[in-house]
Amino acid sequence: MKRSRVKRRRTPVGASPGTLIAEPGAGRTELRLTLISPEKCKTIDRAGIADVAAHYDKWPLLWLDCTGLGSVDLIGEIGRIFKLHPLALEDVVNTGQRPKVDFFDDNAYVVLSMIDDIASHRYEQVSIFFGKKYVVTFQERAGDPFDPVRKRIDGPMPNRLRTRGADYLAYALIDAIVDSYFPPVEAASDAVDGIEDEMLNAPQQGQMRQLHELRRTSHGLKGVLWPVRDALAALIRSETPCVTADTKIFLNDTLDHAMRLIELVETQRDTVTGLMEMHLSLSQARTNDIISYLTIVSVIFMPLTFLVGVWGMNFDPDTSPWNMPELRGYYGYPLALLFMAAIALGLVGFFKWKKWL
Repeated sequence: MKRSRVKRRRTPVGASPGTLIAEPGAGRTELRLTLISPEKCKTIDRAGIADVAAHYDKWPLLWLDCTGLGSVDLIGEIGRIFKLHPLALEDVVNTGQRPKVDFFDDNAYVVLSMIDDIASHRYEQVSIFFGKKYVVTFQERAGDPFDPVRKRIDGPMPNRLRTRGADYLAYALIDAIVDSYFPPVEAASDAVDGIEDEMLNAPQQGQMRQLHELRRTSHGLKGVLWPVRDALAALIRSETPCVTADTKIFLNDTLDHAMRLIELVETQRDTVTGLMEMHLSLSQARTNDIISYLTIVSVIFMPLTFLVGVWGMNFDPDTSPWNMPELRGYYGYPLALLFMAAIALGLVGFFKWKKWL
């Protein structure tokens, strides 16, 4: 499978910092507004910027989920309402950022990579802003692992997502993204185990291609998960008022999940590397065995070919008694076959005695 490579547009050289330029192919920005209080919650699908401005100060907690990064004017307006830093907004629209966390006066900004399509090695950038009373998320395309979080928000009391602050909601979203890596990582580990079992029985040529794909997948996961670990550690160590001490306890659990994923990916990569080496060794050994058998067969037939060549020469025994007198033997043909069979069996016995067979 050919690996897709996406060309990304960057801010032009010399442009003012914070300039927002949509990438080619970016979808139109759609808003989903979730209003949260301990007593109730309300979700507005396909919300407009007027809905955001109208409810901004009227609810204890607000979650604005933005899907699609093509409407830079709308993204800029969202930044003005929530007082988001222009440089952070520039990172939002310039996807492909390394997972990280930045702290500002009124909010924190977290960038993570979410698995979009593991088969094509495509990841999606998710940007999360959270302050005292709001969480704003930006994602490139529709589809995310946040449905369990949405169901928990709509669930009955007691409900920590409705009674705790914005930092706890941000934690829940980050935890959902990290946990979404477990199914593909575990599936890849099962695939590696299956290939290992097959190779021990009979190595096949197609297994090497599968191993290359799995190694490329593990390299991609490693490149994503290590920065995620660093970002989570930075959130836990931070002294910002945006993250409470109680939420840091839950973030520690997410950090443990990230570390476990890293260990699984590292083990998977080492196993795949070992299997590739074993596949090459088994293939080389099989080739050597084939060459050995062909060599033995060639050695057995060499004297037989010599005898057939000698007896096949066109000498007339009537001209001279030295011109192959054995050609006149009554049992010459069967005796010649028996003689050649004896030579072949003798060579086979010699090879077995030498333990070459």
